[in-house]
Amino acid sequence: MSLSRKRKKELRKLQDSATKLWESQQVLVGEAAGMAREAGRQLGNYSREQVVPTVQHTYTDRVLPAVDRGVRAGRHALDHKVVPAVGTVVGSALSVWDAANDTRARIASGKGFEFPDTRKVGKNADKYRKQATKAIAKRLAALEPAPKKSGPGVGGVIAIVFGVLAAAGVLYAAWQTLRADDELWVADDPLAAPDA
Repeated sequence: MSLSRKRKKELRKLQDSATKLWESQQVLVGEAAGMAREAGRQLGNYSREQVVPTVQHTYTDRVLPAVDRGVRAGRHALDHKVVPAVGTVVGSALSVWDAANDTRARIASGKGFEFPDTRKVGKNADKYRKQATKAIAKRLAALEPAPKKSGPGVGGVIAIVFGVLAAAGVLYAAWQTLRADDELWVADDPLAAPDA
C-alpha cells in the first residue's frame, strides 16, 4: 500500500516538527541540569555561609549554657547537699559503732553496762562526719571530667551532618526531577520517513 504525496508531505512535516521538539527538549533539559548544578552549588554556599554558623551560634549560645547550668546545679547539689548528708550518715553510723564497741569492751572487761557518754559520742560523730565528708569529696573530685576541649562538640557535629544531609536530599530531589530520562522521551535516533 503506497501513501499519497500529500500524506508523505504531512509525515515529513510531522517528522521535522518532532525533531525540532526533541532538540528543543534536549536544550531545555541541558539548561535545567545546568541550573540544578548551579542551584546545588549556591545551596552549598548558603549552607556553609548561613546555616552552619547559625546552628553553631545557636548551639553555643543556647544549648551549651543550658547544659552547663544543669551540670553546675547538679554538682552544687552533690557537693553541698548529698556529700554532707552522706558524711553525716556515715559519721553517725561510725559513732554508734564506736559506742557499741566501747560498751562491748566495758562489758567484756567486767566494768558492767553503763550508758555511753553523749558528749563523747557527739564529738566522735562530728569527727567521723568531717572525715567521711572529706573522703567522699576527695573521691568525687577525682571523678571530675577532663578539661573542656575546644572546637565543635557532639551537638555541633550532629547539626552539621543533618545540614549536609538535608542539602544532599534537596539536590537529589532536584536532580531526579530535572534529569533526562531516556525512556520518557522520544528516541535520540532521527525519525525515518515511512517507506513509500
